[in-house]
Amino acid sequence: MDPRAVRSRTAALAAARDLLMEEGWPGVTHVAVAERSGVGRTTLYRHWPDTPSLIRDTLAHHIAVAHTEPTGDLRADLLHELEASRAMLHEPATDRAIRVVVERSAVDPAFTEMKDALFRAGTRVLRDIVDGGKERGELPARLDTDLAVDQLVGPLFFRRLLANRPVPDGYVPEVVDAFLRAHKKKERAQR
Repeated sequence: MDPRAVRSRTAALAAARDLLMEEGWPGVTHVAVAERSGVGRTTLYRHWPDTPSLIRDTLAHHIAVAHTEPTGDLRADLLHELEASRAMLHEPATDRAIRVVVERSAVDPAFTEMKDALFRAGTRVLRDIVDGGKERGELPARLDTDLAVDQLVGPLFFRRLLANRPVPDGYVPEVVDAFLRAHKKKERAQR
């Protein structure tokens, strides 16, 4: 890809993210992103024909940057990835955007697609960590990866987005340790 195109894309996504944090969803317009980033509106419309696609890519880029690099240490990798998720849930822009996407997905197929794409992007590394733990024998081979992801990230999203409560320090280790204990017991019981 042309380095100028990469710079323009990066500048546009950074501007959209800043606007999302400062003004919420309504503040992210092609005009505002063009003014903030210096990227022409024609270029913006070529890459993102509508605001939802611009916000989707902004969030997907933010998620990709927030992911951690697995090391092969199951507990440490789960902790690092879930702490990254916890941090994102406490960022005003991400918090607001997730709430809007979830709300609108109930009535708008474009938002349903966005929600599904963001979910896949947001859980990709966690899935890799769980699958790696299964391959190394640290988690039961029969463990359903989707269920594991739900059990790990579900409590954070429930607490932050539904209960509207902060996810405190120490919460992620409790979730991870409870998950690991539960699946090690199941593994021992199946032997």
